[in-house]
Amino acid sequence: MNNEGYVKYRCERIDRPLAPFDYFAELNQCRTHLHELGLVGVYPDGIGYGNVSVREGATQRFYISGSATGEIHTLDLHHYAHVTEFDMTRNWVKCEGSIQASSESMTHAAVYVALAEACTVLHVHHLGLWNQLLGNVPTTAAEVEYGTPEMAAEIGRLFRETDVAERRIIAMAGHREGLITFGVSVREAMDALLTWFD
Repeated sequence: MNNEGYVKYRCERIDRPLAPFDYFAELNQCRTHLHELGLVGVYPDGIGYGNVSVREGATQRFYISGSATGEIHTLDLHHYAHVTEFDMTRNWVKCEGSIQASSESMTHAAVYVALAEACTVLHVHHLGLWNQLLGNVPTTAAEVEYGTPEMAAEIGRLFRETDVAERRIIAMAGHREGLITFGVSVREAMDALLTWFD
């Protein structure tokens, strides 16, 4: 059974419109470009993949593209959720917005917790690049599934035990096609990904 694309965590959502947030236009432009490249999208079975986020200032709160938005070319503000609280051990997220936060929210949170300077996290899918990078960049353990407390812990392990903070890219061995890049800006996170296509 394909369980990709399903929200695995417990989410408490407050249904309220989001106000425009810092870096929204830049993040959304980045996400549209990723969609055009096929790095964010939807599979033939209707399951969406890929998401983007940006940290709120110096906090551990962040804004992330919503669940089941992969098929949409250009998102609007109401396609994003504001993650205001999370508990990685309990696999619990609290968010605000018109849509539920992405199923990868806990993975994004783990990057923000591990690296205070991280401003943006991108999660994309690309089979060819994934096959190329597995084991050649910091790589999560194959038995660890996406959207789980174990994946959040695995991200933390990579920051403690590898040079991922400098390389800015992660291959997710237990999440077919899944890659994560991050940076101190939207541009840096995007460059950490696109450099592999040059």
